[in-house]
Amino acid sequence: MHPSYLGKILLRWCDQCHTPVLAKTCACGANTREVPLTPPGDARPAFPADIALINSIFEEHFGAPLVPDGHLVLLNKVPDNDRMEEIVIGGGIAGSIRYIPKERRWEPIPRPEAYVLFKPTKRVVVVDDSAAPFIRDQGMSVLRPGLVSLDDNICTGDEVFVVTESGECIAVGRAKAGADEARAMQKGQIVRNRRNVPSKIVPGKATWEDAVRANAAVLDQVESESVRFVKDVAAAYPLQPTVSYSGGKDSLVTMLIVRKALVNVPLLFADTGLEFPETYANVEVVQQKYNADVIRTSTSTKFVETMAREGPPAVNARWCCSVCKLLPVAETIRSTWGECLSFIGQRRYESLSRAESDRVWRNPTVKVQVSAAPIQDWTALHVWLYLFREEAPYNRLYEHRLDRIGCFMCPSSDMALIHMIETDFAGLWSGWLERLCAWQQAQGLPDDWITSGAWRLKEGVHGKERHHH
Repeated sequence: MHPSYLGKILLRWCDQCHTPVLAKTCACGANTREVPLTPPGDARPAFPADIALINSIFEEHFGAPLVPDGHLVLLNKVPDNDRMEEIVIGGGIAGSIRYIPKERRWEPIPRPEAYVLFKPTKRVVVVDDSAAPFIRDQGMSVLRPGLVSLDDNICTGDEVFVVTESGECIAVGRAKAGADEARAMQKGQIVRNRRNVPSKIVPGKATWEDAVRANAAVLDQVESESVRFVKDVAAAYPLQPTVSYSGGKDSLVTMLIVRKALVNVPLLFADTGLEFPETYANVEVVQQKYNADVIRTSTSTKFVETMAREGPPAVNARWCCSVCKLLPVAETIRSTWGECLSFIGQRRYESLSRAESDRVWRNPTVKVQVSAAPIQDWTALHVWLYLFREEAPYNRLYEHRLDRIGCFMCPSSDMALIHMIETDFAGLWSGWLERLCAWQQAQGLPDDWITSGAWRLKEGVHGKERHHH
């Protein structure tokens, strides 16, 4: 899984304010430093539920929670077979968490820098001080002769911290032998160390209000550029302006920007009938708070009819987007205005197709709609800091560890998310499971077709992501 740059990585850190900053200088006047994120580098704030998950994973594996109270944490999703997120604290990478779908569990992948935040009590390998220069500076593995002691819990394949007798963490890696086996060895490799891009962690407490203040100039700048873009596009295309509203963070920011540029503009909500209840609630709250006119597409029986014919939508056969979103949107636009200009919360950091997209385009499926992306160059952190600054009513699902909001059974979701929805939104999922089971039986598909997530891929089809707003 090769990381790809979809735009510049803008994340930096201020050690005075202990906050992320999207510029070379913090509002406090201090110079900021780069955070070595893995691309695409679209880091987002970790909410309390995210931090609780990280801490429970580290506590289970290492006997202590990773994140100290009161510290700001960011999560950066990186390319992986299912889901892996880098943990940014104090301006450095403390490690990652990775989901293993077959085992339905998360594993921690720590970095040596994490040692400044917490002291593991489990899975620690202690080596002789004299071995430190070879391990720390030359990246050599831990060999039996340098071993002083190791924790009884260690099994082959475990992630471990390598610490010197004098208490310095000099490496992290995977145990090549369990505790008993390692003690019995005369020679050989005990831990295979992992080389990481080094980063610096400077612990310190801060709040998201502090982060908003630290980024004041940045937020003013991206806001004014986006507002100007909206005004220019609206002047160039004298059609009814609208905002495509999905109940997600990007469309909420887009609405706020468009309101500053063009006052009150109707919101176009593609009601697929497959949204989370929290999304419908968010649409209501936004409608009331901003006195917005919401035009909804009608939820039809098209999804059920198409699924009966085609089977469930898949990553490489996403008929759901055109059937449930694009075609109903086209119909609604035609019957309401004839044509319209829609401002859409598309951002380049979301995917390659969006990074390569024009900022103004016509979707071939919705020819009556001119689409424009005011926040094309914003990162997720720009979006969140702006929402915090504006005290905007964002969808509560983000506080439930969802990083993107869409249909609850979207086939493009990773298994980490699907397993979480299965558990935490059991009522929604059970209805979907019935439909999958019916298709599985009708087609004589293998027993693990649902549990393995194979329903998300259609065999013999090569699909390509398109705009799916």
